[in-house]
Amino acid sequence: MPSQTVIVGSAEGLHARPAGIIAEAAENYDDDIVITFGDDEADADSAMLIMALGAEKGAEVTVSGDNADAVAEIARLVEQDLDAE
Repeated sequence: MPSQTVIVGSAEGLHARPAGIIAEAAENYDDDIVITFGDDEADADSAMLIMALGAEKGAEVTVSGDNADAVAEIARLVEQDLDAE
């Protein structure tokens, strides 16, 4: 199963705005994509579950799934500062 470990780039961590952007992107894939932070996992297509992880800026999270392209896209989004617009 492809996975990538990345650092959360958004200034306020994975709160509402970044979580929404990530979930929207994950919904474009039929594959399950999971974001793991510590012992907790969240389906990447659920903004609420992503926010519940409590991952702050600089936190290390792992993105995994069966589709390498989907994993790469979600990992890229997690690394970005999605608040900087």
